[in-house]
Amino acid sequence: MSYLFKQLMSLITVLVFASTMVGQVLTPVKWDYYAEKISEDSYFLVFKATMDEGWTVYSQFTSDDGPVPTEVIYEESSGIEIIDEPIEEGHRKEGFDKLFETNVIKFLDDEPFIIKQKVKLVDGSASTTGYLTYMTCDDNKCLPPTDVEFTFNLSKEEKGEERSPEPDRYQEDDLNLSASSIETISMENESIEIPTGDDQGTSGLLNPVVWSFSQEEISDKEIKLKFSADIEKGWTVYSQYTNDEGPVPTEIVYESMGGNTVVGEAVESGYKKEGYDTYFDMDVIKFLSDEPYQIEQIIDISKATGPIKGYLTYMTCDDTKCLPPTDVEFTFDVLGNGTAMIGNEEGMKIEGQYLDQLIPSLKSTYKDPLSDCEEGAAVSTSLVWTFIFGFIGGLLALLTPCVFPMIPITVSFFTKDTKRKGWMNGLIYGASIITIYVVMGLLITILLGPEALNRLSTNWIANSLFFVIFIAFAFSFFGFYEITLPSSWSTRSDQMADKGGLFGIFFMATTLALVSFSCTGPIIGTAIVQAASQGQYTGPFTVMLGFSTALALPFGLFAAFPAWLNTLPRSGSWMNSVKVVLGFLELALALKFLSVADMTNHWGFLKYELFMGMWVLIFLGMTAYLFGFIKFPHDSPIKKLSKLRIGFALASLAFTIYLGTGFMKNTDTNSYNALSLMSGLAPPTNYNYFCPPEDVDAEIKNKYPSYTKCANNINCFKDYYEAIAYAKEVDKPILVDFTGYGCVNCRKTEEHIWVDEDIRDKLNNDVVLVSLYVDDDRKLDPVYISKSRNEKLRNVGKKWADFQIVNFEQNSQPLYVFVSPDEKVISSPRPYKEGVEGYHTFLECGIKSYEMLYEE
Repeated sequence: MSYLFKQLMSLITVLVFASTMVGQVLTPVKWDYYAEKISEDSYFLVFKATMDEGWTVYSQFTSDDGPVPTEVIYEESSGIEIIDEPIEEGHRKEGFDKLFETNVIKFLDDEPFIIKQKVKLVDGSASTTGYLTYMTCDDNKCLPPTDVEFTFNLSKEEKGEERSPEPDRYQEDDLNLSASSIETISMENESIEIPTGDDQGTSGLLNPVVWSFSQEEISDKEIKLKFSADIEKGWTVYSQYTNDEGPVPTEIVYESMGGNTVVGEAVESGYKKEGYDTYFDMDVIKFLSDEPYQIEQIIDISKATGPIKGYLTYMTCDDTKCLPPTDVEFTFDVLGNGTAMIGNEEGMKIEGQYLDQLIPSLKSTYKDPLSDCEEGAAVSTSLVWTFIFGFIGGLLALLTPCVFPMIPITVSFFTKDTKRKGWMNGLIYGASIITIYVVMGLLITILLGPEALNRLSTNWIANSLFFVIFIAFAFSFFGFYEITLPSSWSTRSDQMADKGGLFGIFFMATTLALVSFSCTGPIIGTAIVQAASQGQYTGPFTVMLGFSTALALPFGLFAAFPAWLNTLPRSGSWMNSVKVVLGFLELALALKFLSVADMTNHWGFLKYELFMGMWVLIFLGMTAYLFGFIKFPHDSPIKKLSKLRIGFALASLAFTIYLGTGFMKNTDTNSYNALSLMSGLAPPTNYNYFCPPEDVDAEIKNKYPSYTKCANNINCFKDYYEAIAYAKEVDKPILVDFTGYGCVNCRKTEEHIWVDEDIRDKLNNDVVLVSLYVDDDRKLDPVYISKSRNEKLRNVGKKWADFQIVNFEQNSQPLYVFVSPDEKVISSPRPYKEGVEGYHTFLECGIKSYEMLYEE
């Protein structure tokens, strides 16, 4: 088991260090890529990594049991054939790696790491797009795996010089290709620079074509679909009817016709040009930028049963380069009001792959709301509770068999000297304990940025790993094995302590920290993980300050008042009982992290009833243990239960019964009773097996698919754009709820404030509630790129997080914002604050302000 724990700790070390680096924005590796022509129809696709001093990148062929291997993924390819395995060049080093405790293949920083992939052109021209994934580490930390995207456009008719690969050196001249050659794209931290012709200073993501869709009624039985492209000057788009041996023709793909029928062929209009094209060396049909390129298609809707859905594929080029084929999705609601929706979501501003979620009216009125409800920022008391949590952990650590016997021994050592000197030495010893643990917390605080902590709190891999770690801690406390640090550490520290003086006292404290690790380690790990997973920037520092203060307090006090030593209970089997009880608590907390992973990924197996049932069993087991019905490996025979143990057993039994009341049904919310002490630990009560939510209005649901029941049986949307459209219909203000599955304070608001009858009534009847989950891991298809932040939005959570950051310049949850149907902020947004009355005032003010401002 010690080997297993070492592996787990290695993994958690990599994960924590990886997450921390996001906050520091380290970019020690810069990737360049380009094409190297080796014959008329063959190229090397070359990927070159330049590493900062001390950093390494891992081979494609290293075992994935350790670091993440470099991998090149080709997502879309046209007219190209991959030949043989890729070639790697650079300062290669293979052998045992201490960080991962396994053999790895890596490339060092003194030479560029180069990957060459030989490809053959099947047609006259070809293109491929994809991304390269890599991981980089130095001697003590790793950054998380990073994707670097690439695009290659290749042609047999390149005028550039044919070159053979030179395996022993890298030529900088390789980047200076002719205008007709392949573009060189340099990527650093996922930013893209695309040179245009000879202008090597031009950079940015190119988006020269913007598509719009509309429909026109011809008769009761027919409509005309219109696909219109606005093309930037100098760029062209290719006809549906051009030869596909050259550029990719524009194509409309209907994935779902909804009972409708295409009538005849599509008609094209615009500035059409047909003839020989030097770039493709053949005749092509293309449309120039002088006027919009439009495609019209007549549709028979006489037997329509639903909308028309599909996508349009197009390719665009200028005189020197082509962009890869791009898909633009569309939906035509032929049964409704004839509105065309881009990207399957009405109201979203989508231009090709780019999603522009910046709403100027929201951003301007967020800083200067239409009314003044004097909401302001919340005064956070979370750090106080974090300190208290750490302090309680320190008190529990004092009661373990690794620490408790050390108190009289250490204090007696100090009191052998004069009273004043012994008192001072005791205080120095206590201060040294605080310094050791606080420095540990301070290092983690410095390394972990707020964004990384927020990601750590919701990342399913991190939470699943925390679950495994906590299970390992629990069985260690049960006595099945011990988690210890290398004995050489404590031996060396003890030798330093023998030198005496202030230096010696400090190393006496260090020795205590090391030899007691088998008892304190799991408690420290629990405290740090819990603090870090809340996303608080100074959480680890604060929790360690609390922990060390509690741990150091008795050494200082007993050194000052040695007579108090006589009041301490004797060491004995009761200390092992404390460890076992802590083991039960570790088991219970482990489920909290598994629950977060389950909800963010929509696995749907650890719902409220199962979670609460397992907690009932865990505390029932603790009760049975305290009453002496079950034993663990290090337990001594119990002749008679002490009054204190009986008291703890009864308390555990009472808490078990309290947990059982969580299965009582709340008729108002059609769910279970939310328990105050379980808020933020258990899943939301509406996330259950046996109390399905009431059906929502079918007519609204058919029109707006995200319309559903949220916490406490409250009607809500889970899509901002649908909520805005509905609010315009019913003339109500929108309450935007930025939330998360792993957000503890969000659950507190829902379970302690939204349950109020008056507040529930207002949320159901007076506002349009939309809950946007920023940690929702459901994949987006297609993947968008944020136009404002130039970041890929791969899942639903990233989409709504982008929306919050772009418009409200915040990334913390919960955040409640009153918005009018014309998308203006009505009153100051409300962060997390306790109290039903304050939330009621916030709702009242927002609703009344809307009525006053928008009354006709």
